[in-house]
Amino acid sequence: MARLTVNDLDYLGACVHGRRGRVAEAERLDALCRLRTIPELSRAVFPGFEAQTCTEFQRRVMEDLVSELSRCPRHLGEAGSDLFAWLLIRFQVENVKVLLRGFMDHTPLEAVQEHLVTLPEDGALDARTLMAAETLQKFVQRLPMGTPRQTLRAALGIYRDHLRPFFLEAALDRGYFQDLLARAGRLSGEDKELVAPIVDQEVNMFQLMLAARGRFNYGLTPELLLPLHIRWCGIPADRFKAMLAAPDIRAAAVLALGRAIDSLPSEPESTENSLGLDFAELEALTWIRFLRLANQAFRRSHMGFGAVIGYVGIRRVEVANLITLSEGIRTGVLPEVIRARLIPRRVLEVDHV
Repeated sequence: MARLTVNDLDYLGACVHGRRGRVAEAERLDALCRLRTIPELSRAVFPGFEAQTCTEFQRRVMEDLVSELSRCPRHLGEAGSDLFAWLLIRFQVENVKVLLRGFMDHTPLEAVQEHLVTLPEDGALDARTLMAAETLQKFVQRLPMGTPRQTLRAALGIYRDHLRPFFLEAALDRGYFQDLLARAGRLSGEDKELVAPIVDQEVNMFQLMLAARGRFNYGLTPELLLPLHIRWCGIPADRFKAMLAAPDIRAAAVLALGRAIDSLPSEPESTENSLGLDFAELEALTWIRFLRLANQAFRRSHMGFGAVIGYVGIRRVEVANLITLSEGIRTGVLPEVIRARLIPRRVLEVDHV
């Protein structure tokens, strides 16, 4: 993105509209799926750059997004800049998760660093100091002041008898989303009308997948998952409790219709798979709704703040698709199978319930 004039939203809008035309989607995404090596993929996405490994390519994808977004907050008004700056904290939260996992699994620092995204100075973490902590409590104490540190400190108390990465990572997400909702709530007018649904969707999809994976993949009790509910989100506490009490994934998903997903696939006629829905399919449905809302904001706002946030959502889906695509190439998955895993899923037929 070109250098911007301070507080020039029109110019920022023009930049995102120009970049929107280069997003890997539709026919371009189809073409990328036909590539068979990581270097080929790398050259196609980043002309002049040739990654040799999947990890190297994925880091470039993430850091390209971070670099692009980092130049935006100072060119926005107070409320918009406040929200946008918090979107960048998401990358710090993900780095904290990587380091936390590595610390708890006793992974060597060098191996952990390969999976960290390089961030601007105000979001950078001292990986060496964190990984050298003697205890989990000291690891948390060595984090920079801010929401991730406060969230983890509280989680250590709540889950002191269940210190598993699942709970601590979910707690990090909860803290991030709680603040994201608060910042989005400070917007007004058309900005709030267009941006709030995107923010709500991201929070709701986290809550739905937390309930689904927590209950039906990890077999966790509702009592352990209830502290991770997010206040003021589109899935209120009573509905979240109902999701945790649901008998299967599909029943939990039904409770998220119109909140985290738009529709569900038709139930299969075969009795061999009576549920007809797995975690990957459910998550894809949440991302399909997220992309729809991002595109809607981008179109309706035109040159406003809603277009900028809509573009960020579109780019995030592009990044997720490129990472999935690179993993498919790395493992030798057929092009048509890779394409079926991307968002939007061309083979994932859905009908309204």
